[in-house]
Amino acid sequence: MPNLAQYVLDRLVLRLRPPDATRQVAALPYTVIDGRVVFLLVTSRRSGRWIVPKGSLVPGETPRRSAEIEALEEAGVEGVADAEPIGSYRTIKKGGLTRRVVEVDLYPLRVTKQHDTWMEQDRRHRHWVLLREAKRLLSDAEVGEFATALSRREMARDQPMAQRIDA
Repeated sequence: MPNLAQYVLDRLVLRLRPPDATRQVAALPYTVIDGRVVFLLVTSRRSGRWIVPKGSLVPGETPRRSAEIEALEEAGVEGVADAEPIGSYRTIKKGGLTRRVVEVDLYPLRVTKQHDTWMEQDRRHRHWVLLREAKRLLSDAEVGEFATALSRREMARDQPMAQRIDA
């Protein structure tokens, strides 16, 4: 039962929007294969939950570039992140006995290159998934909703103009 109590407390803290929330950036790595959007997830270092590459702003870099760097370090992929985040979400960062609220700006990153080796490969697994599996696996439900929005955007972009007009 303590896990349920902690879950409820975490959800309450997230809704209160504390003013001292730490800001981070995340990448939502994706590509389109055979007309389908696929997403790259990684495991968290501590618990092994499925997440997207996320971290603090890199000093001297823009948030967009910081998200690209996180994707390279944590997932071993390169690409071009959108100029603006697709959205923001809150999560709880747990460290020992402490907990803090983190406000994360999420940048879609269309993958152009995947490396066989990368900086955090000994601490993380990576896994390409379709939208349905991404939504099932992701530990932050809001990220799954942003993945849905991104998938719709990419499908509309890839659809011929005549089909969009007829719809």
